[in-house]
Parts: sequence; C-alpha cells; structure tokens
Amino acid sequence: MSQKEWWRTATVYQIYPKSFCDSNNKGTGDIQGIISKLDYLKMLGVDAIWLTPVYQSPMIDNGYDIADYYSINPDFGTMSDFDDLLEEAKSRGIRLIMDIVVNHTSTQHHWFQSALGNKDSEYRDYYIWKDPVNGKEPTNWQSKFGGNAWEMDELTGQYYLHLFAKEQADLNWENPKVRQEVKDIISFWAEKGVDGFRLDVINLISKQQDFLDDEKGDGRCFYTDGPRVHEYLQEISQDVFQKYGSVTVGEMSSTTLEHCQQYSSSDGMELSMVFNFHHLKADYPNGQKWTKAPFDFIQLKSIFNHWQTGLNGKGWGALFWCNHDQPRVVSRLGNDQEYRELSAKMLASTIHMMQGTPYIYQGEEIGMTNPHYTSIDQYRDLESTNMYDIMVNQDKSVSHDEMIEILDQKSRDNSRTPMQWDDSLYAGFSKGVPWLSVANNYKEINAKQVIEDSNSVFYFYQKLIKLRKDIDVISSGDYTDLFPEHKELFCYQRQNETHRLIAIHNYYDNEVGICLDLTGKEARYILSNYEDVEGSIPQNQMVLRPYECRVVLITK
Repeated sequence: MSQKEWWRTATVYQIYPKSFCDSNNKGTGDIQGIISKLDYLKMLGVDAIWLTPVYQSPMIDNGYDIADYYSINPDFGTMSDFDDLLEEAKSRGIRLIMDIVVNHTSTQHHWFQSALGNKDSEYRDYYIWKDPVNGKEPTNWQSKFGGNAWEMDELTGQYYLHLFAKEQADLNWENPKVRQEVKDIISFWAEKGVDGFRLDVINLISKQQDFLDDEKGDGRCFYTDGPRVHEYLQEISQDVFQKYGSVTVGEMSSTTLEHCQQYSSSDGMELSMVFNFHHLKADYPNGQKWTKAPFDFIQLKSIFNHWQTGLNGKGWGALFWCNHDQPRVVSRLGNDQEYRELSAKMLASTIHMMQGTPYIYQGEEIGMTNPHYTSIDQYRDLESTNMYDIMVNQDKSVSHDEMIEILDQKSRDNSRTPMQWDDSLYAGFSKGVPWLSVANNYKEINAKQVIEDSNSVFYFYQKLIKLRKDIDVISSGDYTDLFPEHKELFCYQRQNETHRLIAIHNYYDNEVGICLDLTGKEARYILSNYEDVEGSIPQNQMVLRPYECRVVLITK
C-alpha cells in the first residue's frame, strides 16, 4: 500500500466545532478549543480530523450555508487560528480534512446577492433560475428540509432552486465558470496544507436539465447521481485533487452501489472513498424517517453485506454509525442505560472490523447518548423544528407528545449536544451557557472519567484503531456474511491469503449460543468487550452474553 493511500488503514475523527470545545466561554465551540484537545486525539490514536465547516456563514444550517469560502467564521476564530490548528495537528502526526459544500451556497454569498433581482448580473447563471409554470413553482420538487424546493425572486419573477433550506441556493454546475470557482476554492485550502476534503452531498451537483414534475416522488430522481456528476468529479479530480494528493470522501445522498463503485474506483479518477447512508435507514419503515420505529436487524445486516461485497476490489467506503446528522448509535441501536458501555463497544467492533475507513464522531469514543430532550424549545436544528411545525401544526398528523418521541429518536440535534469533557458545569465544554443543552448524564459520561478507567469505551476504540494498522486482513480481506437470517447475532468473516477473521456481535440483551468453524493453524481472540474472554483460546461452540462481541483471528 502506497503512502498516498494512507487512508486505507487510517481512522478519522469528526469534529463538529460548534459543539466540541469553547475556549472563550461564549457558549459555542471554536478553533482554539479544538487545538486545546489535540493531545486527547493523539492519545486516542486517530490519523486525521474531519472538520465540519468553519467558513463565514450566517449559520442557518450550522455552517453548511457558506457565505465566503475564503474566510473563517469569527464565531470559530480567525485564519491565524486555523493556520495554528493545521500546524499543531501536523506536529502530532494528525492530518486535516476540511468539509466543503459546493452543491449550494448561502444566499448571503456575494455571488447570489449580485444575482438576486438582477438578470444581467455576471453571477446570475451561477445559480438555477426558472420561470413560473401556470403561476406556480416550476416543478413539484421538495426541499430535503420540507416544503417546495423553489423560492421566488420577486424583482425578476423567477424562482431559484434550493434542495435544502431556502437560504441555501443550488449552484449551476452546467456553467464552467462555477466549476472553475470550485477548483479555485479547493486549491486555496490545499495550498495551505489541508490534506483532504469531505464533499457535502456531492452526488447532487448535476441536475437533469428539462426540470420536469416528479409524478412518483419529490424530484430526487432528477438530480441524485445526476447525468454529468461523474464527468464533473473527474474534472475536479484531474485538475485539483490529483495535483495536491488530496484524500477525498464524498457524501452520497440516496445513492446506489454501482455509482459508488465508480465514484471511489481504485483508478483514482474521482474520489478516494464514499459515505452512503443506507444502513442508517434500517429504522425508517417504508423509507419514512419521521416516525418512531425499531430498527430492522435483518435488513441492517443485508445492507452491510451488499456494500461490503460490492465495493470489495472495486471501490472504497467510509465506515460510520454517527455524524452531525445522525443520532447517537448507542441510543439508536444499542442500550444506552444498563448496557451502555457494552453496547457502545459492540457497535464499534461491528464496523471497525469491516473493510473501509472508519470515522469516529466526537463523543462516540466515550459512549455519549442522545440527550432525551422533553421540549421542542430545546431543539435548534432547522430540519427538526421545520418537521415539528409541518407534522404537528400544519398537517396535524401527529400530536406534540408523539413528535417529541420521534425527535428523541431521529433529530440531528441528538448528536450535536456539547462534547462532555468532565463533570463540571456544562460538562467542561464551556463556562458560558452552551448554544445547545448538555445531556443530563454528563456527570457519569465524560472524557475525564473514561481516561481514568482502563476498561472504558475510549480504550476500546484506541485498540480498534491499532488493530487496523497491525492486522492486514482487517483492511484488505474479503467479506462474507455468516448467519444472515440470525435474529440476534451479526456475524461475518474477513479473509485474505494468510488469515481469517471472524467477528461475532450480539445485538440484544439475552444470551445466544453459536457454533463456528474455527479450523486453522492457530485461532485466538483479539478483541472482546468482556474482560474474561480476550486472549483465551476460542472454542467452536460459544455462548455470547448480552451485547457481547468477540473477534477471532485464525492463521491458515
């Protein structure tokens, strides 16, 4: 494996700056706060940080609405602070991956401000404008945040497209000037020494140009993995990513395996790796997010098998449970009460023993949970408050209490609560009142506590990171699903020419027996979340306790 492909055995740590660490007690996190915790990240052992957007932004969507790609949001600090972060991270052997949002800009961006109300602006064609149809919106496409995806520009009588909030106007990638602007932006940060880029909803940049009504849904069939998306990514890759040796990870919304094989092909023509979210829809009954529902365990395993076998030898995936848009996995798929630590470790083992590049979202390594808010006033996420208004006040499809339960399971704010550093007021995140309420369990769940406990979730993650570097079969082995219809155990095998690795995970709170083929020259446990197992000689027949995981390495 070449040094250029360092990311194949690496683990990345995602930082959501607003909620990570506040250095000046204003209630929101910042870049100096991140710098203050770099030794903690070095201790954990991560290879890179993925930094969600810190650019100038009105923060309608917490920074994913960029108003100036070349400046740092004063809420987070200065460009000098960013340069210090880059230098301090590199001095500790930690690379930096920046989030970049180029499907859309903030409507406060000077391009859009020039285009608004002025058909003759040089920037008008940087965005997508359409005339009304029958006196209404050009199409019935829906915003992913709720409502129609078109907003009227009163002065010109035309609508602009926004697949997300109305303050996030979609860029017109058909315009070569837009593509050049994107290349210039990425080059600016690469020249600074940024090691790579996470590309937000990048598979939505190419829209079908006839702009028709969607008779079956919300319009996504006209822009998801659109007609020119591979062409555009190859152009950016050739002109920028390959020039700088940038690692790139594309966030792929509602994508397909076939497209992701091409996006992340080992020929390096487009991207290094892809995020897909299909496994995180196992608790979306009939594809519906905004409903309270248990996860479909058989479906979850099937989806992982589909992507693990499908990308093997053809592409590369990002492995993750949590991010700033997803609830905490220990609350979602585990047991965040009696078995919190065991289930947190078990869930970590599930994905860290797969092929791909693992991503740890801040707080995941200490077993942070959803905050279990009880009032709509505690939520700040635009998507959550919009859906509350639509479902409770407008459609009246659910009651207030029912919607609070749905948000408790599905809201993006579940992962955005402040990082829990210690048991002091506001969990050591800030001495000022945080922008989002800290989870009530911070006195029991915090970084100081886990570092002092040698058997904590933190040290389990530390071991997972090291195992990926030490044992080739974890990063290179083929994947085989074992017992795909088992209703309680998630078992799979990884295999290369010299070793087999068998990972067994109990997703429930009862004991389960299993019989496995462990034949070979040597078989030994390399990982377990129960102290009395690791290192002992495994037996073909075993009984797994509640939320137990065991990983066996077999030398052929």
